[in-house]
Amino acid sequence: MDSSAFVGAAAPLRVASTARSTICMSADDKPVVSRRGALTGAAAAALAAVAGSLPALAETEYANVPFLGGSDIIDINNANVRAYAKYPGMYPTVAGIIATNGPFESVSDLFKIPGLTDWQIATLKKYEDKLVALTPTPEYEMDKVNNGLYR
Repeated sequence: MDSSAFVGAAAPLRVASTARSTICMSADDKPVVSRRGALTGAAAAALAAVAGSLPALAETEYANVPFLGGSDIIDINNANVRAYAKYPGMYPTVAGIIATNGPFESVSDLFKIPGLTDWQIATLKKYEDKLVALTPTPEYEMDKVNNGLYR
């Protein structure tokens, strides 16, 4: 859609086809940038220059990710119950007991969980060397029992 507009005593301007365009075409078909467009562009460039020089303060990766199920050793304070599926007898019952009774200071604290059966204690003993008790991390605490991944 082509519409003409008069600006003061200047030659007519043709506004580009989009109604919200900040670039207009002059009578001799040269683009003219509006003041609003120029100021918006300058402000965006200044903001990008300032924001680009600030350091990123976020932790980009949890250093103990391999212990959440990607290696042979499982972190009993942060791993999801599904991580225990690789060890027969651990998932889901024993894994659920571990996830809901932590945090633990050491792997030996697992044997202090009240109500463990002899079979569950034997299963824990069998895989004791495959478990580690790292510092609990709040980001993984809420996903230990149900991480929302379903088949």
